Amino acid sequence: MAKIDQVNEIIKHELALAVNRELALPEVLVTITYVELSSDYKYARVGFSVLPDRLAGTAMKKLKASSGVLADILRKRTKLRRIPHFNWMFDATEREAADIEAFMGNLEE
Repeated sequence: MAKIDQVNEIIKHELALAVNRELALPEVLVTITYVELSSDYKYARVGFSVLPDRLAGTAMKKLKASSGVLADILRKRTKLRRIPHFNWMFDATEREAADIEAFMGNLEE
């Protein structure tokens, strides 16, 4: 596994813990689905999914507003020299998979 892939996994794991422990998002489940670091480690594209889907906008606002706090938490919990700037991306893969599954179920009937 390449070094950048290892760092992606570390950031993904620590962000997932921090988001679920530190952010006040009542009745919302936020899951960090992927982290993709830039080659210079300055930026990280962070994918997340939200249940229920209708609260994705609220979750996005909260995540963007909390980026500094999350970076501080990452700085304390890891030995990374540089904490990247987070670019939050809503990951609709789960919703799309559910839509496909429902469509396939309708075909079988």
